Amino acid sequence: MAISKDQVKTALSHVLHPDEGQDVVSLDMIQDVIVQDQYISFTLEFPEKNDKLENLLKKRCHDAILTFIDKEAVVDITTGINISRARKEPPREKQEPQAEILPGVKNIIAVSSGKGGVGKSTVAANLAVALAGTGARVGLMDTDIYGPSIPTMFDVTERPGITTDKKLVPVEKHGVHLVSMGFLVDTDQAMIWRGPMATSAVKQFMQEVRWGELDYMILDLPPGTGDIQLTIVQSVPLTGAVIVSTPQNVALDDVRKGVAMFNKVNVPVLGVVENMAWFTPEDMPEKRYYIFGKHGARKLAARLEVPFLGEIPLREPIMQASDKGVPIVKADPASASAEAFREISNRLQQSLVAMGSDRGKKVDIRFRP
Repeated sequence: MAISKDQVKTALSHVLHPDEGQDVVSLDMIQDVIVQDQYISFTLEFPEKNDKLENLLKKRCHDAILTFIDKEAVVDITTGINISRARKEPPREKQEPQAEILPGVKNIIAVSSGKGGVGKSTVAANLAVALAGTGARVGLMDTDIYGPSIPTMFDVTERPGITTDKKLVPVEKHGVHLVSMGFLVDTDQAMIWRGPMATSAVKQFMQEVRWGELDYMILDLPPGTGDIQLTIVQSVPLTGAVIVSTPQNVALDDVRKGVAMFNKVNVPVLGVVENMAWFTPEDMPEKRYYIFGKHGARKLAARLEVPFLGEIPLREPIMQASDKGVPIVKADPASASAEAFREISNRLQQSLVAMGSDRGKKVDIRFRP
C-alpha cells in the first residue's frame, strides 16, 4: 500500500517537542513532505540554530516513521532555520487564522518552462517591465534558487533593505519591485540545497517580504516540472501560468508536461510564448530563418486548447540588453523585439479578462493605452 503524506504527519504527531509541550506537527515544524514509494523526505524547521535539539527531534521523527509506518522506510530529514519562528507566538489554540499569502497582489502569474535554456527568465523580465509600462504596479519574484538570473538582467547588486519588523524590502528597478536569492548570496556561491530547503526559501519570499499593493506579481519559476515547481505552485494562490518554449520538439514535449502539471493543481494556463521563433540578422531585418522549426509552440497550443500569446525572435540585441541589465523593452522600446514583448503582455491581459469572465471573477488589470 502506498504511503501518503497524511500518514507521515500522523506518525510525526507522536513526536513531542521537549520544551513546548506540543507535537512537531501542531507546532508547524514539519514542512515540504515528499513521499515516493518507501522514500520519505521532509524539512524540520527551527527558529534558530540548536544542534542538540535538532539531533534529538530528528532521531525521534526517524523512529516514529519506522514505528508507525514502515520499518523499511528510507527517511531523509533536512533541518532548516526559519527566522519568522523566532518571534513569540501565542499558544496554538489562541492563534488567529494564518495570514493570506501575498494579500495585496491582485494577479499572481507564474512564468514557467519545462526545460532550461528556452529564455524563460528573459520573458519574465521583459513581461514585468512591459506591464509596468502600462502604469501597473508590478513585482517580480525570482524563485529559481539554484540559478537566479534576475540580478543580472536588472543589473542589481545591492542587498534589499530590512524593516523594523524584519521584513525584506524589494529592490525597485525599471518600475518593477524585485526579490531574488541572488540579492542575498555572493555571485560565486553555489546554492547546494535539497528541494525542501529551496521551497522553504521561496515561501519566505512570499511571507517575509513587504510587497505592498501590486497589480501583478510575476513568479520566475525554476525550469522543469518536479517537486520544487509543484510545491511552489501549490503554495501560492496563482491567477494563472504562462509557459515559455522554443519551437523544437524536445522543448515542446516539456510544454505538455507543464500544461499537465498546472491542470493537476487547477491553475489556468493563460498562454504559451514561443521564444527564439526565428533568427533575423541585424543587417537583413527582412529575413527570417526558422532555425529551431516553424510555429511549433503555436501549433501545440492549438492542439492543447490553450491560448497562444505570441512569438519572440532570436535577435542579438535582446541578449545584449539582458547582459547589460536593461531588458529590451526598456533598452530599445521602439524595436520590433520590444513591441513583441508588449504585444504578449497585452494578450496576457486579454487572457486574464477572458478567464475572469469564464470563472465569474473580477480580474482588476490595466491595459496599455
